Amino acid sequence: MELISDWKASLELALEREPITVRDLRIGVFYTAAELSTGHTGVAFTPRELADTVCCPKSAAAAPHAGRLAGEQAWHLAAYAAAEAPLKRAVGVATLNALSALAASRSGFPGGRLCPDLDALDAAEIVGDDRVAMVGAFVPFIRRLRGNVADLWIVDKHREALKSDEAGFWRPPERAAEALSSASVAIISASALVEGGLEAMLHAASRARRVVLAGPTAPLWTEPFFSCGVDVLAGIRVLAPERMLRIVSEGGSGYFFKDASEKVSVVREKGSRNA
Repeated sequence: MELISDWKASLELALEREPITVRDLRIGVFYTAAELSTGHTGVAFTPRELADTVCCPKSAAAAPHAGRLAGEQAWHLAAYAAAEAPLKRAVGVATLNALSALAASRSGFPGGRLCPDLDALDAAEIVGDDRVAMVGAFVPFIRRLRGNVADLWIVDKHREALKSDEAGFWRPPERAAEALSSASVAIISASALVEGGLEAMLHAASRARRVVLAGPTAPLWTEPFFSCGVDVLAGIRVLAPERMLRIVSEGGSGYFFKDASEKVSVVREKGSRNA
């Protein structure tokens, strides 16, 4: 959780820990969204493997305090990103992403440049002899990469996410380090900020020439991610907060976000990686 702690500390410094409240908070089936009193909004992957969660007082004590989240101090909810309970982590990361959007609107992107409409795959600058490791089965990326790179490994806990003719690319999560350490380009789902394990993945991918953190959960704030080896933060910028909140609360996945957001990438300037 050190990366989460450093992310929060960086935002506290940039925003001088000013009092900001969370105006609205939605926990949807696929994503969680937090809107600040400033209007800045962030989203995060909602974990759905909650086998140990049942509707009883014991599990309720570990869950976010439903009915009392809107109006809370943003820094309080941001601390949930390091919680043990999965749903709390989703709330915390969504709030940190909203705070990241606010900080970036004031301070820009230290060490990086904002590239609107640039998706993760284009930002990765992949060439034919690259060995690509992808953590998370990004279906559109698979279509573009298969047959066009030297090697392709797709790490995902759900083998069924791949088509039958893509099964040869699949690797189980326990082989993530093996795939990432062999890759020249690593594309990692930012949902790992909620599900855990991102720091180990970045360490395994330290020899890759290009490391991309991708998906709607990806922060648009460069620290501490650039200093930990990330080259591209490929996420979204929410343009219509009310619309985004409705999409999330109605069970919308990332495929629906285009109605409320735009794809953007923050690309690290050469020479600014410290790891």
